[in-house]
Amino acid sequence: MPELPEVETVRRGLSPAMEGAVITKATVNRPDLRWPFPERMADRLTGQRINSLRRRSKYILADLQSGETLLIHLGMSGRMTVSGDPLGQFAHDHPQAEKHDHVIFDMDNGARITFNDPRRFGAMDLLDTATADQHKLLSVLGPEPLGNGFHEAHLIEAFQGKNTPVKSALLDQGIIAGLGNIYVCEALFRAGISPKRKAGQIAAHRVASLVPIVKDVLSDAIAAGGSSLKDFRQADGELGYFQHSFDVYGREGEPCRRDGCNGTVGRIVQSGRSSFYCNNCQR
Repeated sequence: MPELPEVETVRRGLSPAMEGAVITKATVNRPDLRWPFPERMADRLTGQRINSLRRRSKYILADLQSGETLLIHLGMSGRMTVSGDPLGQFAHDHPQAEKHDHVIFDMDNGARITFNDPRRFGAMDLLDTATADQHKLLSVLGPEPLGNGFHEAHLIEAFQGKNTPVKSALLDQGIIAGLGNIYVCEALFRAGISPKRKAGQIAAHRVASLVPIVKDVLSDAIAAGGSSLKDFRQADGELGYFQHSFDVYGREGEPCRRDGCNGTVGRIVQSGRSSFYCNNCQR
């Protein structure tokens, strides 16, 4: 599933074609994805100017002139790609329609944005912009890891007395919004902390050290266009490249990359997810 860097990469790719532009035609080719589309979604989107395109956790939010906000979740295999952009950001002509092109936005600047989702775990919803933060998917989220609300004091307090593994704590969207399995593994490696350690038993200074490390890992991944493992593509259809920089994720049995460490990357399963780490230098 796309994590924060992948969703942010898509948002940045869509922004030149969507922000400030009018949806001249919205086409909805099926009644639902993960859940039913909002009533009359195509009619409510057609003719609307997109005032801003932002991200909250793993959701893209398009604020419309009507006072509604379109919430977009890519799910497991969802892609949003741009074709025909007159600004020269994208070289692709409008492609032939494909089987899993479920939602299409034709913009007044000549761009076309296509939402393709073979596995149909993606989702869209329309919210009242003024109260969007109260939506059931958004109201439970913790601070953005790249924002000012994610700081040392917040993480130290969130970990106090917590008996779950630190890996699970960092994946808790109520503690940090948008972190997923890949980037938690990479952040714990950089911090030298084992994913098996109980969150509440880690010294405060080590918990505090995770804050800048998480920010750096996410920033590095965004700069690389995210990670493409199976389905993810950027808005121009290109792959992300951060997977070539993984220190531990997906590297089971390979040598640890930390200078001076002779360990090997191992894998354990925690809460049904693979955790990759070096048993030698992560304590």
